[in-house]
Amino acid sequence: MPFERFVQTGRIAKASAGPLKGRLVAIVDVIDQNRVLVDGPLTGVPRQEYRLNNLHLTKYRIKFPYTAPTRIVRKAWTESDLKAQWKRSSLNDFDRFKLRYAKRQRNKLLTIAFNTLKKRTKADGTPRVLKKDRRERLRAEKAKGGKKAAAKK
Repeated sequence: MPFERFVQTGRIAKASAGPLKGRLVAIVDVIDQNRVLVDGPLTGVPRQEYRLNNLHLTKYRIKFPYTAPTRIVRKAWTESDLKAQWKRSSLNDFDRFKLRYAKRQRNKLLTIAFNTLKKRTKADGTPRVLKKDRRERLRAEKAKGGKKAAAKK
């Protein structure tokens, strides 16, 4: 699997040391191989240079132009709905299990519904009459016929 978390403009990172520890920042510009210019308009981080050794790169990236001003970074950050994505990635083990289990149950129901529709439809889109349907219809007609015959006597 190729490496995907590059140091690039728009990459979201988590500060791991110093006064910004634990806050999310966006990389605005790469100064040199050890330092970057970061900005966190919605996390209370002013624009400043920060060492790469003190950043943990995340899989998230927002799109904005190279060396964009804070207002553009803020706009891109709000449009990307990063807060919801980050909250989901911070689930604990049991929450991930519950989510996976719920998705599995939903997918089972969807598969059953899809297969029933697929079974009851011909390739050209017209409805198909199954043997089971014919049997049920005949039983219903017999039941109705038997009641009518008993009522006439």
